[in-house]
Amino acid sequence: MALFFQQNINQSSKLAIWKIEEPELFYTELVTMSSTISHPHKRLQHLAGRYLLPFLFADFPHNAIEIAETRKPFLPTAQYQFSISHCADFAAAIVSKNQAVGIDIEMITDRVHKIKHKYLHAIEQAFVNDCPIEKQTALLTLLWSAKEAMFKWWGRGDIDFSEAMQIQSFELKESGVLHARFKKDNFETALELNYQMIDQMSLVWVITAPHIF
Repeated sequence: MALFFQQNINQSSKLAIWKIEEPELFYTELVTMSSTISHPHKRLQHLAGRYLLPFLFADFPHNAIEIAETRKPFLPTAQYQFSISHCADFAAAIVSKNQAVGIDIEMITDRVHKIKHKYLHAIEQAFVNDCPIEKQTALLTLLWSAKEAMFKWWGRGDIDFSEAMQIQSFELKESGVLHARFKKDNFETALELNYQMIDQMSLVWVITAPHIF
């Protein structure tokens, strides 16, 4: 067993992080795998993410998962709402019986400095610039992770990360809540995202009432 972190959010929603230590056979005996994934480590990440779904809820019908045109995995029956994320040797998943969800996990690395122009709003960039230099990489990673979680929560693709999702300034801690604004066409809402900074990783999740468009 390689359960790294678990949180029961409420009676109908749970999340977990799995540290990938097992061979591929451990997972393929329990869950199905996409035949299009050829890279060995990416296959392990995929399998570990799928494995977490029935780990969190034993009756999760993982064999019924389909992939939308936006590449979002979903259950046609909507029995559960779920979201999966991977990074390095970790997989994370969040599952809910009755709420819309999104999750993202990222390693804290300097690479975020190269892509920050793709996802930061000018207001967010100013906030990062005001942060002590030694904290900027972690802060940038967390902001990226938060927007990835919102993107998965949205589930419909076609999002400008810098304009459609804006996060209010906050004090970076080991865990906390981020306040954000999500806007796409005629749909707009405030969101609260929970986060944990764990072992050089950033974990962010969002959970709300089902989407009403």
